[in-house]
Amino acid sequence: MTAILALGPDMGSSGEVSVRHERGFWVVAAVFALVMAFATVPTPLWPIYEADRQMSQLTVTVAFAAYAVGVLVSLFLLGHVSDWVGRRRLLLAAVGAEVVSAGVFLLWPATPGILVARVVCGVGVGMITATATAHLAELHALARPGASPRRAALVSTAANIGGLGLGAFLGGVLAAALPSPLVSPYAVFGVLMLLLAVLLTLAPETVERDPSVRYRPQRVVVPSSARRRYLGAGVAGFGIFMSLGLFTALAPTLLTRLGISRPALTGAAVFAVFVVAATTQMLVTLDPPGLLRAGLPLLALGMVVLAVGVDSGVSAVFVVGALVCGAGIGIGLKGALGTGLALGESGRSGEATAGIFLAAYLGITLPIVGIGLLTQAGVALAAAVTGFAVAVVVVLGLALAMGARPRGGTVPAGS
Repeated sequence: MTAILALGPDMGSSGEVSVRHERGFWVVAAVFALVMAFATVPTPLWPIYEADRQMSQLTVTVAFAAYAVGVLVSLFLLGHVSDWVGRRRLLLAAVGAEVVSAGVFLLWPATPGILVARVVCGVGVGMITATATAHLAELHALARPGASPRRAALVSTAANIGGLGLGAFLGGVLAAALPSPLVSPYAVFGVLMLLLAVLLTLAPETVERDPSVRYRPQRVVVPSSARRRYLGAGVAGFGIFMSLGLFTALAPTLLTRLGISRPALTGAAVFAVFVVAATTQMLVTLDPPGLLRAGLPLLALGMVVLAVGVDSGVSAVFVVGALVCGAGIGIGLKGALGTGLALGESGRSGEATAGIFLAAYLGITLPIVGIGLLTQAGVALAAAVTGFAVAVVVVLGLALAMGARPRGGTVPAGS
């Protein structure tokens, strides 16, 4: 069903193939990072929305959850489609969705418009996550035949995590440096995405379109002997994205209450978390089970320290906990995605990866809205965050029990 092209219109001499696919690799990585960055542009702006638009804490969490709902729907309906319609075609559609989202932010700045823009943004992210991850792996294999797939996995997860951090940072910087802080960041990103979309049309395709395949919603296919480990990777993704949801939806509000209120500073703080995550992904080179065993306890520890910082009102403790969480997020996500890719059936890497992301984005949706509902009901934000931290620790413990120790085989290192 899915065929990586060995010959065809995109191919020439062996040297040309390497150069074209290498360039395409970095174009796709840049597109992946920019789309993920746009998803977190509103992160440092939420306190401004709360102050200028009288948005409640519940509304902020619902706006964030609207994005996650868009991701989930897109992953279920579209995240796997590139396996038979082509990677580049779906990536272009994802970028188009993000441009539409930016337009809605600009033209419909009321709360309903913000919710619509976030849903559309989520749809684009849902299309790009699994597709770009698979496309990068295939472009790397064609650009560097026989080379280890480790570089592709590292770049894709770094683009994912690093992009999320970059968006928060640039959102804060643009809001501080340009007029109209709730307008300028979306305009700048809209233009950048249009420019990268043009470059993306030049990237080589790696999947031959198969018109005989009938559309069906997402399904996840893994060998029965590997399902426990695959499910464990999904649970790990759920817990990891629970913590990501805290940083991208509530960290600026928490930092404001701890005395750090400037958008550029709150964006930089969130950015630092994701920089740590991306850096640890590059430095830690264990096999996927080892990554889970190292990353998930580190993330659990970070959540505990972070909750202590919120409860005590000491911003330095909060920041330390956040940075420890960043390290755990980077290592753990690399392990979860590596496990999913290694255990998926041949020719269905897009489906296997989408399954991990599907579980992960479930971890963003309900828990974050739960915090908003608790605060709306009168529960102190510090108490709600403490309960959230406990829930993350429990989920990560379950993931360790299910997926960190291979059974019936091993998962290759560097997957």
